[in-house]
Amino acid sequence: MSLVRPITRLDIKGPAIYSHIRDDYRNRVIALKRARRILLGDKVELVFDNRLTLTMQVEEICRLENLTRDDQIETEIALTNQLMPTESSLAATLFVPLPQDEKIQQELRALVGLDEHVILHLGGHAIRADFERGRSTEDKISAVQYLRFPLTADDRAALQQAGTKIEIEIDHPNYRQRVTCADELRASLAGDYA
Repeated sequence: MSLVRPITRLDIKGPAIYSHIRDDYRNRVIALKRARRILLGDKVELVFDNRLTLTMQVEEICRLENLTRDDQIETEIALTNQLMPTESSLAATLFVPLPQDEKIQQELRALVGLDEHVILHLGGHAIRADFERGRSTEDKISAVQYLRFPLTADDRAALQQAGTKIEIEIDHPNYRQRVTCADELRASLAGDYA
């Protein structure tokens, strides 16, 4: 079953039921994320999302904020579905996991413009990320960013081919990284479309 289709209200258990299955569900998502997490140097990590990771995100928000009414849960679902990968795009969350000290603002300022400098290399095709608007300004950037990599039909076909090389690159003037990903990532992403 495709892991890029939208979440519905029927998918969300809510705090009362979720609390009983939380440990098992979290362990399953943590295991899935291992293959989908890419460390880009010491300042940036990227995690590719799918329906399973995003459903857990909704469940966790409902648990933490004790959201139990259908309208509250539907609001969270609608917001989270905006982050869902689609048939024509991969979706990811980018984190800048910096230490919480006086240097954090300076470190984040050095990364302003990062939203124009993340590239997915899929086989021989370079795909520049489209970032969610409103998470950075000319002098500030959020430590959490949501992005998409648009996919063509050829990109989707390449993703399905074992051994297709995937690299993630940051070509920001203040931070340059390029990481070759394990084929386990490609297989996990391809599996989202099964």
